Amino acid sequence: MFAYTAGDDRPWDARLLRWDVLCSLGHVAGLRASGLLTAREHERLRAGLRAALARVESGRLRVSPRQEDVHTAVEAWLTQRLPGLGERLHTGRSRNDQVATDLRLYLKDHLLALHAGVLDAAGALLTFAARHHSILWPGYTHQRRAMPSSVGLWAAGYAEGLLDTAEELPRLWARVDRCPLGSAAGYGAPLPLKREAAARALGFAALDHNVSTVQGGRGKLEAAALFWCTQMGHELGRLAQDVILFSAEEYGYLVLPVELATGSSIMPHKRNPDLFELTRARAAALEGDLVTLLQVKGKLAGGYQRDFQLLKEPLMRGVERTEAMLAIVASAVPRLGVDRARAAAALDGGALATDEVMRRVEGGQAFRNAYRAVARELADGARFPALSPRAIVSRRRSTGGLGNLGLSLARARLRRASAWQRRERRRFDRALSKLAGRDLRTVGHPTGRPSNRLSP
Repeated sequence: MFAYTAGDDRPWDARLLRWDVLCSLGHVAGLRASGLLTAREHERLRAGLRAALARVESGRLRVSPRQEDVHTAVEAWLTQRLPGLGERLHTGRSRNDQVATDLRLYLKDHLLALHAGVLDAAGALLTFAARHHSILWPGYTHQRRAMPSSVGLWAAGYAEGLLDTAEELPRLWARVDRCPLGSAAGYGAPLPLKREAAARALGFAALDHNVSTVQGGRGKLEAAALFWCTQMGHELGRLAQDVILFSAEEYGYLVLPVELATGSSIMPHKRNPDLFELTRARAAALEGDLVTLLQVKGKLAGGYQRDFQLLKEPLMRGVERTEAMLAIVASAVPRLGVDRARAAAALDGGALATDEVMRRVEGGQAFRNAYRAVARELADGARFPALSPRAIVSRRRSTGGLGNLGLSLARARLRRASAWQRRERRRFDRALSKLAGRDLRTVGHPTGRPSNRLSP
């Protein structure tokens, strides 16, 4: 039975070990403020928990196979070293509000990392757009050539799509930045807890006020975070699909360098876009993680249910997938090549038909008459005079068009989002560094945030 109720959860629960120690440091600060610990007791518990944090970071404190979860591991370690005092650690809390707080800390760290990652990816796309802004190629609808587009318009479009998603985080952040500690199992505790003191110590901006909301909302916040990830995944998946198509021999507009491609075990000529195919697949898998979360949380009665344990896996898997996707895209985009000749050649013929319609409209014809005339001529095999790139661009100067991308406006959005990210990261890290008694600027990653970027 123990293996069934706890076994599958351990690898995911282990990701919370560091956060559980930090949560406990905030909790004992709250107990001291509430008069439930003496100054000496608080000092000793704080020192013990700081020692536990160091052991977690060095890999010397782990959840053993005999222990149910990270909470048990931390309390057992502390009690062994501070007998008679370690037993006080759990005063006024339940494992329910404890894990809810651990998850908030995990989410705050990873949402900030994701926000930084999406800004890196958007910045790489804006740089790519600026570098290739004058290179024209066809735009597509229904996967058929439609009208002239440009590499700059394409890349900037994805950059602004990612910025749209990045700019949604502050609203979600306001919900994540509320502390659940002190709600216990959903009904509070019959003790004079100063919940605000623990919240301040942990760097939260506010409390989850109603104690029953904490358990009743389990899964809701996780789903909101993963939905935000899914929106980024959609943008990255569509970008990946475009790169796969446009770098294929039949298109040839984009060029995959050797370091972004893989070969075949049997066909020596192959240059496969595996990196982008797996990005597309991970974007799809994110939706599966979100659906799992929604299904687990959506049919439960009020109060705590053990089903909540199964929320961790899809949440963490989805968050960490998104981090990897963003890092890979930010690293890969600058390495893509562009074949100007192939891109220009693809504009021949039908892609300029709409330009011909509009030329006649400017000459005085009604749009519908000009449209029908051009359609008839195309059906009869007519070919219209080729336009120079300068002429194509000059006819598209309206705001946001390929002749007026407004990249400076997108960069200003990027700077504003970066400023928000840096401010919240400083606030978060400062609070936890104070709890730990040392610098924790790389919270969650003792040796620094791991890089998923490709080697140069």
